[in-house]
Amino acid sequence: MRLTPILRVPAPVSRTTARSLISRVHSPGCRCPTCTPAQLPGMAGAGRGLATPVEQPETEYAFEIAASNLRFGEGVTREVGMDLKGMGAKLVGVFTDPVVGKLQPVETAIASLEAQGVPYKLYDRVKCEPNEQSWQEAIDFSRQHDFSHFLAVGGGSVIDTAKTANLFTVYKESPLLDFINAPIGKGLPIAEKLRPLIAVPTTAGTGSETTGTAICDISSLNAKTGIANRALKPTLGVVDSLNTDTCPVAVHISSGLDVLFHAMESYTAIPYNERIPRPKHPLERPAYQGRNPISDVFSLWALKQTVKYLPRVAKDPTDKEAKRQMLLAATFAGIGFGNAGVHLCHAASYPISGLNKVGPKYRHPGYQVDSPIVPHGVSVALTGPAVFRFTAPSDPDRHREAATIFAGLESESGDVARLPDSAVGELIFDRIAAFLDNLGVPRGLEAIGYTSADVPALVKGTLPQRRVLDLAPGFEPSGSDAEEHLSQILSSSLRY
Repeated sequence: MRLTPILRVPAPVSRTTARSLISRVHSPGCRCPTCTPAQLPGMAGAGRGLATPVEQPETEYAFEIAASNLRFGEGVTREVGMDLKGMGAKLVGVFTDPVVGKLQPVETAIASLEAQGVPYKLYDRVKCEPNEQSWQEAIDFSRQHDFSHFLAVGGGSVIDTAKTANLFTVYKESPLLDFINAPIGKGLPIAEKLRPLIAVPTTAGTGSETTGTAICDISSLNAKTGIANRALKPTLGVVDSLNTDTCPVAVHISSGLDVLFHAMESYTAIPYNERIPRPKHPLERPAYQGRNPISDVFSLWALKQTVKYLPRVAKDPTDKEAKRQMLLAATFAGIGFGNAGVHLCHAASYPISGLNKVGPKYRHPGYQVDSPIVPHGVSVALTGPAVFRFTAPSDPDRHREAATIFAGLESESGDVARLPDSAVGELIFDRIAAFLDNLGVPRGLEAIGYTSADVPALVKGTLPQRRVLDLAPGFEPSGSDAEEHLSQILSSSLRY
């Protein structure tokens, strides 16, 4: 008896997606009809001409690397007073949150200011996972005092809030939405020089001390977005390995997950020279540009360090070597993703955390807050396995390399090494899921209260995140199949 093979026919894709895929495998000089539609010889003046070719936007041809100046070492927070005095600070706005404000890092920073005779005002009401209202309160405080310099001591929420306060102290008459990323806000360019900001991170996570990005909840949309512009970069990032000693284990893990996916997403983002359109002016080149040879170095190193050391911190939060390496990894990943960008995990994380406020109302254990919260790192990780299964066909070699790193191996051997490219997606899915499970991360969206009925709303909240979706490999945000792809990813992330 002969068995007839069953052929699996792939689902159709949009014309936009097909054109995008074709253009990625063609050389810049390709003259095929897909890349450069042209009229056939001898057709000029014919009674019935060909359709007028549609001008294709030019792809990017350059990349830029930008990062804050950095200082790394045990106890370097004691130096911030000398730095600000040397900068000629007349009045420093010190930003922190109600929890960190009572801890050693802020005490050390303020003691340093006082020892140098630097005048300051303390703002200790930064909201964990800030929203537009908490940002506006910080902006009002800053405008009232017209700070000459800023000092942020805390996690990403604190540093992002200080960046925003700095921006709107310079742009005194501008409303918040002027600079919020399009299409939610106007995304206006920042032409004015901002005031000096020193950022002192107290978590090993966001890398905000290196980047020009600030993120907040937009309550009316139940989603996150923010401001991304190189002008927001801190003048100096002071990375003190003593400052994470007060972190609860849950914060260590969530912050570390943010590092992990900053590294993974930036390492697998589209190459910079596939991004469109090419900017008409250098000032229009976005902060998130797509991966490049320099960002790859930072992202890959951060990925390896996080896979190695985050489980150690989770197991023993007193492990000094592991905490030190995680701080370095966070900074390296910040430089990597701060220039290359992130993509699908972060895009989906914004509605996951935003809709939680009105939907599941999940409150993550270990966080000292009085409202529902899905910590940013957790919200990013929940879609990780499904996202990288989806992106694996875009570059099987990179995803195979990442899968090897997640397994803690230098190289694969045996059957795994011989896996065809078509099987790499399932491999990376399983490896990431196992890593997250080992850290006690909730096993999918259902574990924090979402159901299949919530998927359409999560898709709707993800689609506006064009700043990062444009960098997702194998995904066309404006394509007719964009919603279908997001729905598949989010549905696959309900449980694993």
